Amino acid sequence: MRQTGSDQTPDVAEEIARLRSEIEDANYRYYVLDDPALSDADYDRKFRRLQELEAQHPEQLTADSPTQRVGAKPADGFEEVVHAIPMLSLDNAFNADEISAFAQRVAERLECTADDLEFSCEPKLDGAAVSLVYEQGRLVSGATRGDGRTGEGITSNLRTLRSVPLVLRGENPPRFWKFGAK
Repeated sequence: MRQTGSDQTPDVAEEIARLRSEIEDANYRYYVLDDPALSDADYDRKFRRLQELEAQHPEQLTADSPTQRVGAKPADGFEEVVHAIPMLSLDNAFNADEISAFAQRVAERLECTADDLEFSCEPKLDGAAVSLVYEQGRLVSGATRGDGRTGEGITSNLRTLRSVPLVLRGENPPRFWKFGAK
C-alpha cells in the first residue's frame, strides 16, 4: 500500500469503513434480530482483517470501532458483580502455528512447558458465558461474563435453570468453588 507521510490510499480507509459496517450489521443481525448473516468463520476473518488494518494504520482507529469492544458492559438494572477470577476470552486460531502460539502463552502464564499441557476441544456452541460461585456447596452467586472483569448478577435467573445445581453433590464440598461455564 502506498503511503505519503500520514496520507494513505483511499482504499485503506474505504476497506476499514466497509469492514466496520459489515461487522456492525452482522452484530445487529446476530444479537438483535437472531438472524445471523455470516458464518462464525467469515465474521472472524473480517474482524481479524479490521484489527490488522487498524494496527497498520493507527490514525484510522476510532473509539466506536467494533475492535474496541471487550465483552459487554453490564446492562442498567442489573447488579454489577466483580469476578473473583477474570473470565478471559480466548482468541481465534486459524492454523497450527496459531494454536502452538496459544499453547505457548498458556504455558508461560502457568509457568510450565507447552508439553505439560493437555487440551480438550469441543465444537463452539452459542450461549451465554456465566460464572457460578458456591460457598459450602451452595450456589451463592451467578453472573454473566460481561467485560471479563465485571458482569451482571443473574443469580435469581440461574436458580430457575434445572441444569444449574443449587447444591453441589458429594460429601465435603469445597468451602469456596467458582465455576465458569458457557
